[in-house]
Amino acid sequence: MSHFIEYSIPNKSFIMKNVLIVSGHPDLGQSVANKTILEIVAQALPDAHIRKLDALYPNYQFDIAAEQDALLNADVIVWQFPFSWDSVPGRMKLWIEQVFLHGFTHGSQGKLGGKKLLLSITTGAPAAVYQKDGAFGYTMQELMAQFEITAKLCNLDFQTPIYTNGISYVGRDAEAIQAQKTAAKEHAERLIAKIKELTA
Repeated sequence: MSHFIEYSIPNKSFIMKNVLIVSGHPDLGQSVANKTILEIVAQALPDAHIRKLDALYPNYQFDIAAEQDALLNADVIVWQFPFSWDSVPGRMKLWIEQVFLHGFTHGSQGKLGGKKLLLSITTGAPAAVYQKDGAFGYTMQELMAQFEITAKLCNLDFQTPIYTNGISYVGRDAEAIQAQKTAAKEHAERLIAKIKELTA
């Protein structure tokens, strides 16, 4: 299935990419799971527009116009990131602050209304800690409230997040790396299926 939408207007035809994936991993060169997920998604959905913030902006100097254009051209926006202090990593947080400006993403002149926002998250901590009686005392669903608020502010259609727990960078030996790649593959399959559903 194509992930482009073709528009025709008098004497002109153009194609718009409708799936935007923004990677917020701080260093994909050191990643196992997020890197694997993105590679599998890119292979399965070659028309998806993947923007890797660590590669594009190693010095945190964002091209605001380019980032806003990418958002405008998307029907489905995916944020792919590892949980960092139970939120997005620092570079992605700064990206949100500098790109999601009043008059563009929200306010009476907001331009993103109706687009779908899908979060694709990995966590270092295991699933057991994200229970009411777990070490953190909060569920993953409860921790998603911060993102739902952002979506509501921007009039985005917030989708049920896709996440995989227990992807830690601590003590990764060959066996752990293989297990993480296996988990990442399963995660990618769920993400691809959801994107296909949203673009059907």
